[in-house]
Amino acid sequence: MKMEISKSDWKLYRERVGGWQEHYMEKLVQQYIKLLSSPGNASDHFWELEKRIKRDKKHPGVLIELSKSDAIWDIAMFVQKKVIKMEDLEGFSDDLIEAVKLILSR
Repeated sequence: MKMEISKSDWKLYRERVGGWQEHYMEKLVQQYIKLLSSPGNASDHFWELEKRIKRDKKHPGVLIELSKSDAIWDIAMFVQKKVIKMEDLEGFSDDLIEAVKLILSR
């Protein structure tokens, strides 16, 4: 299924994606702080944190290649992976929001 993003939605996406990622990474940092502050051995905390960072840095909330042809799919993935909520799509066109809902319903 090929879905094309409008110029205005593409512009808005590029303006917002960095903020979405920053917000997601703030949540990750809070999780890391909780992990590092928990009772236990420093070595266990260190290796668990290393494992988490290795996994988390592959998440689209941290690293994503911006592509106009994949933007709608990426936005749907952001919603599905809880980087953003549907409410964060306010300002985008109804067509884009409906396309994201369609992808998420599959």
